Amino acid sequence: MGTDLAGLLRASALGDENAFAQLYDAVSARIYGLVLRVVRDPAQSQEVAQEAMLDIWRTSARFDPARGSAVSWMLTIAHRKAVDRVRSAQASTDREDTYGSRNQERTYDETAETVERRLDAQRVRNALESLTETQRKAVELAYLGGYTHTEVASLLGVPLGTAKTRIRDGLIRLRDSMGVQS
Repeated sequence: MGTDLAGLLRASALGDENAFAQLYDAVSARIYGLVLRVVRDPAQSQEVAQEAMLDIWRTSARFDPARGSAVSWMLTIAHRKAVDRVRSAQASTDREDTYGSRNQERTYDETAETVERRLDAQRVRNALESLTETQRKAVELAYLGGYTHTEVASLLGVPLGTAKTRIRDGLIRLRDSMGVQS
């Protein structure tokens, strides 16, 4: 930028509105771009950029060229404003979520749901007991342990095809014993 931003800041600090207008024209688009990258919402970004420019006007006397360039000083102000807006919005959302979860009316019977979950778990345990030992180990490793078929074969010390067959046969038997329609 060919403009003497530091000089415009010094003049703005003395109350020169014309100097601030020139400063605004020189940096406002850049400040808006930075704010938009942080805030992501164009309408809020315009608002935050305006707040940043107002802060720059109010605090221009604090600019010290010995500590850095004018543009970096202004962009720092804008970045802080943008981060504050994002944090404020997140805190507001968190408060609303917390309030909503604490004050939400229960539209279901928690006890009945717990009992149903326990009964389902018991049905699965009973169904697993109906499998052969080799099928149960293969199914438990694959679905409860999260292992791949290749890892199951390696852990059981059997060929990959054998491991796949045990898992498939175990799942078919589980489906049949739990009465699930395919």
